[in-house]
Amino acid sequence: MNAAVTVFQRALSKLLAEIFDGPPGDEAYLLNPGDAGLLGQLDSIPASAASARPMPGKTTIAAHVDHVYYGLALLNRWAGGETNPWGDADWSASWKRSIVTEDQWRLLRGNLRQAARIWQSVIKTRADWNDTTAAGALSSAAHTAYHLGAIRQILAAMNITS
Repeated sequence: MNAAVTVFQRALSKLLAEIFDGPPGDEAYLLNPGDAGLLGQLDSIPASAASARPMPGKTTIAAHVDHVYYGLALLNRWAGGETNPWGDADWSASWKRSIVTEDQWRLLRGNLRQAARIWQSVIKTRADWNDTTAAGALSSAAHTAYHLGAIRQILAAMNITS
């Protein structure tokens, strides 16, 4: 593996770890030091808040989480050898889970956590990167960070702080 690939993998691994789990110590690139990250944030939200619509016509936190999970599941299918999991992907379906019970919320958060861990492992170990696969991997960090911000905006609109 060449040096540029390992630098890419280490950098992306740091960003994904920060997005999912918060910055380690004082080294922060996207979030403030001490931030809990996406997974910690979600663990602080009850199912009732995850299912609430902050404004008519707007989506819920549960829908955002299901959407992020769906995207990571597709990436993990690709990393597992499926050549084009996006060919039959139904992105609109990933937005339909808007209301969750406590058990469904716990399961959804667990599924997201597991998919995130698998994807993080892929980033650390994959040896063959090209422009397209590297851009796709980088977009997973940007996409997840976007949804973390959207979730926090929903919490703010509901006057929920954690």
